Amino acid sequence: MTSIRMLPLLLAVLSLAACSQSEPPENAAAQTDAPAPPAVTDLRQSNNPAAAAQAAAEQSEPAAAKTEAAPETPATGGTKEIEWDNLIPDDFQPEKLMEEFNLDEISDDDPRAEEFMIKLKELWDKAPVRQELDGQAVKIPGFVVPVEGDEKETTGFLLVPYYGACVHVPPPPANQTIYVVTEAGKGTKPNLFDVIWVSGTMSVQRIDNDVAEAGYTLYASDIAPYE
Repeated sequence: MTSIRMLPLLLAVLSLAACSQSEPPENAAAQTDAPAPPAVTDLRQSNNPAAAAQAAAEQSEPAAAKTEAAPETPATGGTKEIEWDNLIPDDFQPEKLMEEFNLDEISDDDPRAEEFMIKLKELWDKAPVRQELDGQAVKIPGFVVPVEGDEKETTGFLLVPYYGACVHVPPPPANQTIYVVTEAGKGTKPNLFDVIWVSGTMSVQRIDNDVAEAGYTLYASDIAPYE
């Protein structure tokens, strides 16, 4: 079997393995029978390399986020609406790894397939972020994967650009995953895979989460339905 047929399987197996290293968050586990996908299922732009690479596959508690104070929101400039493409540095080119391994020549039983999977997971987990976003007031839409909270509110969750990430389909690269933090008493209770707008102060603080690696932390000041 050539790599053209094998690559989606390799990516899916690799990413699903990362998601299955531990049990899904309690909130997500309670909703394994998720509702039908909303009308919007993917908020990525098709022309960015990281999204294209991930699309081929579709298809520890984050204590640091609790203990560190949220950065101050900039006093001027207002809130900037951004897209998921804006989170990816121009030099992040995952396709180069695929070219390095010359996947056209790798079969399923080739030892290089396992090496490729290891390097791909490392690339996904350590995907670089845009440092210039640190401290900026931003607004971005995404799908919810609950991580922290109780029956009344969700105070910490992952925001991801496409439906099903980390629970039903493979997680995105770290630079396409945002950990959202809200203050106790000011959280909302979004359901698994609700589509929402989140406004707040962006931080390039990386979160090593049980569910996925998050390259950004967003200290939310406002959460609203995506319309």
